[in-house]
Amino acid sequence: MSVDSTASPGPTVFVLFGATGDLAKRLVLPSFFRLVEEKLLPDEWRLIGSGRRSKTDDEFRDDVRAALEQFGDLRPADGPWDEFSSRLRFAGGGFTPDDAGELLDRIAEARGDLGQDAQLVHYLGLPPQTFGEYTRALGAHGLAEGSRVVYEKPFGTSLETFRELDEVVHDVLEESQVFRIDHFLGKEATQELRALRFANGLFGSSWDRHHVAAVEIDVPETLDVADRAEFYDATGAVLDMLVTHLFQVAAEVAMDPPATFGPDDVAAARNDVIRCFRPLAREDVVRGQFDGYRDLDHVADDSTTETFVAARLWVDSDRWRGVPFLLRTGKRMAESHQKVNLVFRDPQDGPLTGDDLPARGNVLCFDLAGDGALALSMNVKTPGASLELGTTWTQIPLDGLSGGDPLPPYVRLIHDVLVGDRALFTRPDGLEDVWKVAAEVLDDHRQPEPYAPGSWGPESAVRLADPVGWVLPH
Repeated sequence: MSVDSTASPGPTVFVLFGATGDLAKRLVLPSFFRLVEEKLLPDEWRLIGSGRRSKTDDEFRDDVRAALEQFGDLRPADGPWDEFSSRLRFAGGGFTPDDAGELLDRIAEARGDLGQDAQLVHYLGLPPQTFGEYTRALGAHGLAEGSRVVYEKPFGTSLETFRELDEVVHDVLEESQVFRIDHFLGKEATQELRALRFANGLFGSSWDRHHVAAVEIDVPETLDVADRAEFYDATGAVLDMLVTHLFQVAAEVAMDPPATFGPDDVAAARNDVIRCFRPLAREDVVRGQFDGYRDLDHVADDSTTETFVAARLWVDSDRWRGVPFLLRTGKRMAESHQKVNLVFRDPQDGPLTGDDLPARGNVLCFDLAGDGALALSMNVKTPGASLELGTTWTQIPLDGLSGGDPLPPYVRLIHDVLVGDRALFTRPDGLEDVWKVAAEVLDDHRQPEPYAPGSWGPESAVRLADPVGWVLPH
C-alpha cells in the first residue's frame, strides 16, 4: 500500500533518544529486533542509545536483552541476538543544545565503520514536552541536515503548543525529514480498510452518506492506569486517544479516494477530509471517570481527568454530511476491542423496511487488534416455515491469507522510516486542524461523569449514539 515498501534501505545509523525509557523497552527495541528477524534492516547499521547516565556498550546490551525477554519474544538460544547486539552502542552524558555528551563521537565512530553517507535516523522516544529542546539540539550540533526524525505522539498538547513545536521543528528540519508516528495508522487492518474499499466495488460504491447510517470507531479497554497513573492524570483520554488515534482512523475512513497510493497523495486526501471535521461541541462529547480513579497513587483527590470519552463527530464533506462518526474509548470498561464499524442503512423501499428488520443488522466491521479481521453482519431468513428474520455474522481473519506476513504496527512504521515512506505518518496541516476540532473539549475541566469499572461508561454516552446505537456489545 505504500510506495516502494519492499525497498532495502542503505547503511543507517539509528539514534534512539530515551533508550532506557519505558517506550523504548516496550515497543521500539522489540520492533527493531523483529526487523532483524524479518531481515528488513540494511546490511550495515548501528543503533546508538542516548541517555543522561553513563553506560558501557555491554551494560546497554544487557538492558536491551532484558527488555526483549520481558516485552518481546527473545529466547536465550535465539541466533539473531548475537548479530543484533554486536550493532548496539551507547552514548551517555545527555543531549542538549549546549552539550552533546558522547553522542557526536559515537556517531562519528559509526559513520567511520559504515561510510560517511550513512543515513542518520533520530527517534525521540521521550516525553512530548522535551521535543522542542531536542530538536534545537539536533540543529545546534549539526545532526539535522539530511537526517530523518521520528516524533512520538502527542505532537503538542493544544493548538498553541502544537504551533510552537511546529515552528521549532521547521526552523531545524524540512517537512520531508519529519515522521510523526501514530501506531494506529500502521496497523495491518487500518491498511486493509483501504484495500477493501478501493479494490472491491461491492463496498466502495456504498462508502457514503446514502448507504451508511453511522461510522463507529470503538476502542474500549479493560486495562487500569495504576502502573502509569501520574502520566495519565496529566493526559487523559481526550489527549491520549481521541485527538491522536481515533481522529486519524476517522480520517482514513472518511477520506475521498486519493489520486494514487503514493505518500503525498494519501496524506493529502487524509488532511483534506480532516479540514471537514466540524469542531466538537460540548453536547457532542461525554467525558467519564471510573469510580475509584481518584484513590490511585499519584492521582489528585479532586482530579478532573477523564478516563473515558465518547464523541459524536460530524464530517461536513459531500460524501459524509449528516452521518455521525461515533468515537469511544476508555479504561476499566467491560471489554477490550479496537473496532471500526460501518452501520449500513436499512432498505428505503421494497417489502422489508424499518420495523421489519433487526436493529443494526447490516454492519461491516474492521477489527484493528492483533493482525486484524473483517466481519460482516447480514439480515437473513431464519430457517423454518415463517418469514422470520435474524442477524448472522461472518468473519475473515487477515492473518490466514496465503503469503501473508503481518507486521506489528511499530515494526512496519520503523521500516517505513528506514526506507523514507511517509504515507502512514501525519502532516502538520492535518494536525493543526485536529487541534482546532478538539479545542473546546480540551478546555473542558468540569468533573467527568462517573461510571462503574467493568461497565460501558456513563449512561449519557449510550444515548449519544441514538438513534443508531452502539454496535458493541453485540
